[in-house]
Amino acid sequence: MSASTSGSDAKFFTRGKIQELRMELQQSGDSGSTKKDKAWLKRKIVLKKVVANMTMGNDMSPLFPDVIQSMPIQVLEIKKMVYLFLINYGRFKPDDTSAAIPCFLADCEDRNPLIRALALRTMTSIPLPAMVSAVIDPLRHGLKDADPYVRKTAALSVAKLYSTPIGRQALDRSPAFISSLRDLLADSNPTVVANAVASLVEISERSDEIALRLNVTVAGKLVAALGECSEWGQIYILDSLLAYTPTNSLDAETLAERISVRLQHANSAVVLTTIKIMLYLMNYMDDKDTIRSLEKKMGPPLVTLLSSGPEVQYVALRNILLIIQRRPGILQNEVKVFFCKYNDPIYVKLAKLEIMYRLAREQNAHEVLEELKEYASEVDVDFVRKAVRSIGRLAIKIPSAADKCISGLLLLIETKISYVTQEAVVVIKDIFRRYPNQYESIIGTLCENLDVLDEPEAKAAMIWIVGQYADRIENSDELLEDWVFTFVEEPAEVQLALLTATVKLFIRRPVAGQELLPKVLKLATEEAENPDLRDRGFFYWRLLSTDPTGARDIVLAEKPPISTETDRMDRGLLDQLLMHTGTLSSIYHKSPQTFIRTAKAKYLSDSPAMNPTTRKHLQSANGFSAVLPLPSNSSSLPSIPSNSASDDVNGQRGGLQQGQQHPRPPPLPVRTNTSTSMIDEDDPEQDPDHHQHQQQQRQRSGSTLNGGDAYAGLSAFDLGSDGYSADTPAPRRDDLLF
Repeated sequence: MSASTSGSDAKFFTRGKIQELRMELQQSGDSGSTKKDKAWLKRKIVLKKVVANMTMGNDMSPLFPDVIQSMPIQVLEIKKMVYLFLINYGRFKPDDTSAAIPCFLADCEDRNPLIRALALRTMTSIPLPAMVSAVIDPLRHGLKDADPYVRKTAALSVAKLYSTPIGRQALDRSPAFISSLRDLLADSNPTVVANAVASLVEISERSDEIALRLNVTVAGKLVAALGECSEWGQIYILDSLLAYTPTNSLDAETLAERISVRLQHANSAVVLTTIKIMLYLMNYMDDKDTIRSLEKKMGPPLVTLLSSGPEVQYVALRNILLIIQRRPGILQNEVKVFFCKYNDPIYVKLAKLEIMYRLAREQNAHEVLEELKEYASEVDVDFVRKAVRSIGRLAIKIPSAADKCISGLLLLIETKISYVTQEAVVVIKDIFRRYPNQYESIIGTLCENLDVLDEPEAKAAMIWIVGQYADRIENSDELLEDWVFTFVEEPAEVQLALLTATVKLFIRRPVAGQELLPKVLKLATEEAENPDLRDRGFFYWRLLSTDPTGARDIVLAEKPPISTETDRMDRGLLDQLLMHTGTLSSIYHKSPQTFIRTAKAKYLSDSPAMNPTTRKHLQSANGFSAVLPLPSNSSSLPSIPSNSASDDVNGQRGGLQQGQQHPRPPPLPVRTNTSTSMIDEDDPEQDPDHHQHQQQQRQRSGSTLNGGDAYAGLSAFDLGSDGYSADTPAPRRDDLLF
């Protein structure tokens, strides 16, 4: 439609009255009017008004009987508007629509291929039993029509019909449709081939009985048709190549080389789909030189996508984040491309930050760190937070850059900006865990900024530091006691951290913690409403009362340092997501079946050509260890002996020596008749519902406490482990560990 025509049609987009439109339709069909208006111009104008009102959301269904009277008019423009009206309202007027079936069947045999195709498209878009039964024979003939336009329309109509339960039942009774679609793969017209492929892929994804499988011959013919197809046709054909499983490396290499020319296409969807297929075929290649050659070809097109608008950039960045986790060599020398621009939207900046971290290595760590320090002085709070966290992640990932990262974090703390300081405290805690006994000299600087900590995560991190290094911080008991004053008002995250830190203080400095520990245990077991907190309190209570010496071995056990290995996506999930490159799944970083009810997961097919590394990760499952029952209850904790060792503040506060008896906290009173009842954890009959709730709570937390990603909270994007999909830090659970 020309610009002048579209401009003149704008006048029709005004709200019209049903009665007036009905009168105009009737007047345009009068015998006197039709003799003067042989081109049906008046009817076109009225139908344009009806379609415009329908487009604006106005209910035009009362005009149904008047509109379908225009079906016999052999004017293509009128038929298009009438058929559009029928598609919109036909399902709600089954009786009137059934009366129009003879006109549909007549159009299916019209001499004009455009009208034949239009009739097939409309009939398969109206999911009524009578319409589905009537379209079966015309659709079968349409798949073998002499005109390619009708064949390509009929091919897509089969998939459209299969998408409805009524149509699926009808097609299941006529299996010849699938055979006809398969025959169209050898059609001489590339558009017909592309539509047949799209239809077969759609049907195979919806059906449990029908699966698309291509051999090397058919795959080669489909690739040969790429050059003559439209952009969408190329995407359909490329997507179908996932149904081809190479039986030897040579076939995979040959096919990848043939489709690599599509990387130069101007359409970003074609480029991403081509990359998806090349990554898929690489799983069946053994020659490392060939793989490196293909990786070099994929890098520049991905970089080119970043010159598009911010929306396309974001899609590309989310896909790149997956690609570089599987094939980091593609962009390992292009980290500067992902440096943020001042006018980038925040969602693009956050995506670039994550990719910068992934591509960081010893060779480029310095320039990445300098860039992150620049970002930390920006005005956007969310961006600054992510930049500070990325500095900490960089220190954990690259040991040689840790010193410079720590220096940068200390400079940021000196700015006295609240949110900057709090993010720095959070990441420094993880740096302490990554590099034990290396950077504890900065604890004093952290303690000087306690007043600015008002966020739960920052408080919990600082409490963990104080408890972990209670024997090196002279006033650690006073610091913890200050937090205990607001224990009840604090969120569960801070309460759990404070409980564990107090136990560590008691073990490391018995006298300093002998008054504070009973107070915290009492608050945790009697005042707290959180079941996890009460469980933790009872656990420590019983542990200290039954085996104080063993408590030291458990609570102060040497923990494995944080590693970047836990920051990687599960390889099985990664391979699956890469098969959905360019789709919503690759943007959400979640399997499609998790957010689309009818979606089917795609998996790599085993083959003799599959390389050993890929085969090892074909099947992956995360198992969680069973939840152990709590030890038997104890009535009270014995009091501290009067001859316990003094708490020497001159450096001899390292806790128990070998063979020394541990001082114990005083007994706690038994709580009765309070708003929060104390449940005997060992007696499920006492409160089965409560006990079941406790078990569910433990199972929900098991994914983190039993080998989960202890560093997931620092990631700008969720990796699918806990269902958290926002571009904000995932809720941290690592400070619940002892």
